[in-house]
Amino acid sequence: MSIQIAVDLRDATPPFEQIRTQIASLIAVGRLADGARLPTVRALATDLGVATGTVARAYKELEAAGLIQSRRRLGTMVTHAPADSTRAADEHLQVKIADLIAASRQAGISDETLVSLLQGRLRNTD
Repeated sequence: MSIQIAVDLRDATPPFEQIRTQIASLIAVGRLADGARLPTVRALATDLGVATGTVARAYKELEAAGLIQSRRRLGTMVTHAPADSTRAADEHLQVKIADLIAASRQAGISDETLVSLLQGRLRNTD
């Protein structure tokens, strides 16, 4: 069972928040469908190299938001399906992201610099 998330321990954002945000995003864009099983807290913590409490907190917040549900013996599952409008917005956004990546590479901007620019812009939009 593999979900595509990563934790950057150098990032100022707490690891539990990075995990929560990435899983919520995967659910919102339909990459984690309603009924999809998530890894156990222990398995995900091991994969990401973080404490089990970090993953447990992320799961707890996702459960409080109604995005996932944990049940003994059944594990943790996604309980929220994205709306069709969310899927359409995701497809549009994926095109824009591909265009941004192509433009930055054409301009000679490294992937690391692009990510830093995006993170800086996101922090300044709050």
